[in-house]
Amino acid sequence: MSARTVGAALIAAVAAMASGAAPIPPATADTAAGSHSRTGHPQNGHSRTGHPETGHSQTQAAIEAAVRDGVPGVVVQTHDRRGAWSGTAGVGSPATGRERAPQDRYRVGSITKTFVATVLLQLEAEGSLSLDDTVEHWLPGVVRGQGHDGRRITLRQLLNHTSGIYNYSDDKGFQDKLFGDGFFQHRYDTWTPRQLVAVAMGHRPDFAPGTDWNYSNTNFILAGMVVERATGRPYGSEIERRILRPLRLHATSLPGTDPRVPRSRSRAYSTLSEDPKAKIHDVTEFNPSAAGSAGEMISDSADLQRFYRTLLKGGLLPPKQLKEMTTTVRMNPQRPQYRYGLGLMQQKLSCGKDVWGHGGGIHGSTSEAVTTRDASHSLAMNFNGDWAGDAVPVVEAEFCG
Repeated sequence: MSARTVGAALIAAVAAMASGAAPIPPATADTAAGSHSRTGHPQNGHSRTGHPETGHSQTQAAIEAAVRDGVPGVVVQTHDRRGAWSGTAGVGSPATGRERAPQDRYRVGSITKTFVATVLLQLEAEGSLSLDDTVEHWLPGVVRGQGHDGRRITLRQLLNHTSGIYNYSDDKGFQDKLFGDGFFQHRYDTWTPRQLVAVAMGHRPDFAPGTDWNYSNTNFILAGMVVERATGRPYGSEIERRILRPLRLHATSLPGTDPRVPRSRSRAYSTLSEDPKAKIHDVTEFNPSAAGSAGEMISDSADLQRFYRTLLKGGLLPPKQLKEMTTTVRMNPQRPQYRYGLGLMQQKLSCGKDVWGHGGGIHGSTSEAVTTRDASHSLAMNFNGDWAGDAVPVVEAEFCG
């Protein structure tokens, strides 16, 4: 699914890196936003450890290029054996000229999926469930209709997107309420997981379970429901108890139905359309229940890196479950450098290095978080716009530059 489709603009189907979509030309308002960029000024990079900014000069150049392409503002943080580095470009608010800040919190969209998958794998390690259990076992009668059959789909197939379940965010009626003029009427609506699954059940499956791969946000709405059924607590409470508090991820939250993004933050912007010349809107406030356990979380770059580094080092899962998570399946045969595990994506870069992580997009926000398999080098970044820019050059610059 292209990251430029309307459905992917809501909740990134996969990391924007995997889409292969060409950047859309910048709209007029964002050309103005780009004029506030600090491109070429030394203070554009923020070294927090004293090692020279020149070590990340190509990464800085890549985020400045994204601003020239039309992204209002970019924040990126990295961590390697030399320490931590932060870079910013563009603005957090074209209206005020406020620059982006390294500590900005932002909506992370589908990066939420890795957190959900981690909880399910922890439950498996504890003996509470098996990934080979059927969806029907945990959610009787929920996955039924138009050929969908939860008796034939396993929890593992939810987590690696081989279930064949239709992606609810591709539904035209759903899109009409979340994009275009419908957004302003429905931006504060609350969606329950059952409602989102019901949207998907109104369509035919994409394929028979286990026979192909296709990204579906419905898979992780169901995964969140399974967590609640297995523990008796909402999936968000389990993420907080098992991951956020132990790792002290204080900037990370699950807002539920709260439409606000906590400070420090930048504004978030969207064209609410596939037309790159459409009017740009401030979409910072938005009820993220439309994304739920497929993409509702808020975080910052430091927290995301800490999470993925800890995960890949084995700090959240026993070896058996981490091996399961990093066992991948083919995604798009035309792009063999991308493979998908359990809520986790593997990408082979042009220089031969592998990075692991996930991307995420939701109204006005496009994010990326990746780390090497040994967790020695990580990156997390955010664009505060959803219609332009490309994360691929930034990741390539950092790990291959």
